[in-house]
Amino acid sequence: MKSIKLLLTLFVLINCISISYSQSGKITGSLKDGGNQKIIDAATVSLLRSKDSTLIKSSLADQNGNFVFENLKDNTYLVRATSIGHTVIYSKPVNILNSSAVSVGTLQLITQTKVLKEVAINTNKPFIERKIDKTIVNVDALISNAGSTVMDVLEKSPGVSVDKDGNISLKGKQAVTIMLDGKPAYLSGEQLANLLKNMPSSNIDQIEIMTNPSAKYDASGNSGIINIKTKKNKLKGFNGNLSTSYIQGVYWKNNNSLNLNYRNGKFNLFGNYSYSHWSGFEDLKIVRNFRNTTTKALETIFEQYSYMRHTSDEHNIKTGIDFYLNKKTTIGIVLSGIINPDNHSGDNNTYLKDGNGTIDSIVYATNSQKNKSTNFGTNLNFRHQFDSLGTEVTADADYITYNQKQNQYFVNNFLNPDRTVRSPFTELRGDLPSQVKIYSAKLDFTKPLKKNAKIEAGLKSSYVTTDNDAGYENNTAAGWVTDATITNHFIYDENINAAYINANKQIKKWGIQAGLRLENTVAQGHQLGNSLSPDSSFKRNYTNLFPTLYVSYDMNKTNTFSVNYGRRIDRPDYQDLNPFYYFLDKYTYQVGNTLLKPQFTNSIELSHTYKGFLTTTLNYSKTKDVFADVLDQINSERKTFVRKDNIATKTNAGIAVSAYFPVTKFWTTNIYGNVVNDTYKGALNGGVLNVNSTLFMTNINNQFKFKKGWSAEMSGFYRSKGIEGQIVVHPMWQVSSGVQKQVLKDKGTVKLSFSDIFKSQTFIGTVKYQDIDIYIRSNNDRRRASLTFTYRFGKPMKNQDQHRKAGGAGDEQSRVKSGNN
Repeated sequence: MKSIKLLLTLFVLINCISISYSQSGKITGSLKDGGNQKIIDAATVSLLRSKDSTLIKSSLADQNGNFVFENLKDNTYLVRATSIGHTVIYSKPVNILNSSAVSVGTLQLITQTKVLKEVAINTNKPFIERKIDKTIVNVDALISNAGSTVMDVLEKSPGVSVDKDGNISLKGKQAVTIMLDGKPAYLSGEQLANLLKNMPSSNIDQIEIMTNPSAKYDASGNSGIINIKTKKNKLKGFNGNLSTSYIQGVYWKNNNSLNLNYRNGKFNLFGNYSYSHWSGFEDLKIVRNFRNTTTKALETIFEQYSYMRHTSDEHNIKTGIDFYLNKKTTIGIVLSGIINPDNHSGDNNTYLKDGNGTIDSIVYATNSQKNKSTNFGTNLNFRHQFDSLGTEVTADADYITYNQKQNQYFVNNFLNPDRTVRSPFTELRGDLPSQVKIYSAKLDFTKPLKKNAKIEAGLKSSYVTTDNDAGYENNTAAGWVTDATITNHFIYDENINAAYINANKQIKKWGIQAGLRLENTVAQGHQLGNSLSPDSSFKRNYTNLFPTLYVSYDMNKTNTFSVNYGRRIDRPDYQDLNPFYYFLDKYTYQVGNTLLKPQFTNSIELSHTYKGFLTTTLNYSKTKDVFADVLDQINSERKTFVRKDNIATKTNAGIAVSAYFPVTKFWTTNIYGNVVNDTYKGALNGGVLNVNSTLFMTNINNQFKFKKGWSAEMSGFYRSKGIEGQIVVHPMWQVSSGVQKQVLKDKGTVKLSFSDIFKSQTFIGTVKYQDIDIYIRSNNDRRRASLTFTYRFGKPMKNQDQHRKAGGAGDEQSRVKSGNN
C-alpha cells in the first residue's frame, strides 16, 4: 500500500511539473473549412515539437474557430488540427525566439477524401473530449475496452457509477436517461442493465454524457442523459469492419460484430450484426438481523448464501437505407432487432439462527429461470435543408415492440441443522409474459438568424402501452394450483405530448442559450382482479414546464466560464408501477408500487475551463419526491422485500475537476475527480429519514504510444463510501490495463486487455433503519482477460456526405424492463 501511495505521489508531482513551466511565447491561429469557408469550432488543436512531433499541448478551438497556445519555451513547433469529417492539417514550422508571439494564420481543413485506413484509425482521438454542453467518451480509444461490454465502458466514464444491480448514477445522482443513437432505450431497471451488460463495446463509437440537456431533449432524467452512439460509416463505396473477442473470466465469453456500408451519390445502405455469448455468476451473501420490536434484543439471524449462474446468447441486428432525393432532402428507414434468450439458475442456503448465533434450521432453495426477450423497431426519418446557412426541418416516426417470455421454477427444502429433512419441500412455478408497444413521432425545426443567433423549435408525441401477466402456481397433492395471493395481471397506458422552443446567440465574448419545454402526461393503470383481489385502477393527468438557461463567457484565451440551469422530471419505470412479485427465495422478493409519483429536479452548474485542458465544475440540485429502492420486512414472517417508493427530498452538491494533458512525449493522461454530498430528508416506513453522506469518485486513464504500431493503456477508478437511499455503500475500486498492435498494413488491430486485475470491485452495502439491519456482499465475474481482433476493409470513394442520424423516439424507451440480470 505504501508503494502505491508513493507511486501516486510521484505521478502527481510529474503532472504538476509538466504544466508549471513559466514561459511567455505564444502561438495563435484559426480554423476554417477549406471548401465552404465555414468556421470550424470545437476542433482538436495540438501543439507538436517540430523536431520529433512530440505532443506539447492540446486544446479546442473556440466558437469563432480561434486557438492559442501560451507560455511556450523557445523552440520550433508545428500545429496539428483535427475535426470529424475533415482530414488532419499541419501548419508550417514556426519558431519561438525570445518569447515571441507568432500566428500560423488560418488553417484550412479539407473535407475527408483519404483512403480508408486514414479514416478508420484515428490514433489522435483521446478517450475523453470536453464540449460546452457535453462530455464525449471515445470507446475505441481505450485499449481495455476491447472485449468488454457497454456497461464496462460506462463504469470507466467520468462521473458515472454503477451499483450491484446495474443501476446507473451520474455525479452521485440516479435516474439517468439512457439513449441509443439519440432515441431513448425504452428500457429500465434490471432489463436496461441486462441490455448494456450483453451489448459488446465493439458496436459503440461514442458515449455522450449531458448533465443538463437543453429543451430540445425530453425532460426526463434528473441527473441528465447518456447517449450511446453506435458505429456508422460515412465513407462512400463499399466498406466495413469485423471484430471478434475471446474473453476469459471464471467462465468464457465471446463478442462478435460485423458492420457493412455501401454509399453512392443517391443512397446509403448499411447493416450491423453482432452476436454475444455471455456467461457469468453472482456470489451473494445477505445477513439479516431481526430484533424484538419493543426491547430491540436480537432474536433471529438469517445468514444467506446464494450462487447464481446466468448465460445469454444475444443477437443484435440493425439495417437501414437513406435516399438522397436531392442535395437538400433525405429520407430514410431503419430496422432494428434484438433477440436474447438467457437462462438463470441459483442455489441458495439460508441458515436460520437464534440470537446467539446457533443454527435452528436451514432452507435450501433452488431456482431456475428461462427468458426470451425480443425487441423490434422501425424508424422513418426525413430531413430537408432549406439553405446553406443551416435552416432545416427533420422528422422521425418510430414503432417499437418489446416481448418477453419468462418461466420460473422454485423449490424450497426445509432442513434440520444436520441437513436432514425437517418438513416437506414446496414447489412454485411462474409464467410471466409481458409486452410493450411504443408509438412515437417528432418534428424539429432549426433556423439560423443574423448576428450569430439561432432558434430551434419542435413537437413530439408518444403513446406507450404495457401488458404484464404473472401467473404463479403451487404444487399440491391435488396438482398445480393457482396462487391467487401473488398472481397478477397489470395493464398500463401512457401518452406524453411535448413542445419546445430554444434560442441561442453569441454577443462578443458572451454566449446565451434559453429554452422552454412543455410536457403533458396522461397515464392510466389497470390491475385486473382475481378470486382474492378486486379490480383496481388509477388515472393521472399532469402538465409541466421545464425551462433551461445557459450562459458562457470567454474572458480571454485562457479562461472560459459557463453557468447553466435546468428543471427535469423522472417518471416511474413502467414495471415499477406494476405490483408483481419477483422471488429470490421464500423469504426474499421484490414487488412493484402503483402509488409511485414522478420526481422533479432543479439543478444548476457553474464551470471554468483553463487553457482547454482543465475543467472545474460546481453543481447543486434539489429533487422532490425522490423514488428509490426501499428495503422493508415483515417481522412476524421473517420476510424481507424490496420496492420502489417516494422517500424524501434530496439535495446534491458537488465539485468535479477534469484534466487531459501529456506527461511525456509518449504518455498522456486524463484525470477526473468528483466530490459529492447527498442529503435525504423525508418519511419512510412511518419513521423520519434524515441521512447525509459525502462521496468521492475518481477515474484515471493513462495512454502510452510507442513505435511500430504499439500502444498501451492503464486505467482505474475509485469510489468511496456513500449512500443510495437507505443503503450505505462501501468503497469500490478497479484497475484495468491493455496493450495494442496495428497489423496487416494498419487495417487490423490486435488488443489484449485485463479488467479488474486485483478483483477489487466487490459490492458491500449495509442498511440500519428502524427494525431493518441488513448486510449485503456481492461478487461478479468481473476479473477478465480479453483478446480482440478487428479488421477494416473496403474501397471508399471521394466526396463524402453526412449521414442522417437514425431515430427520434423520446424518453419512453429508457423506462421499459425487457430482461433480467
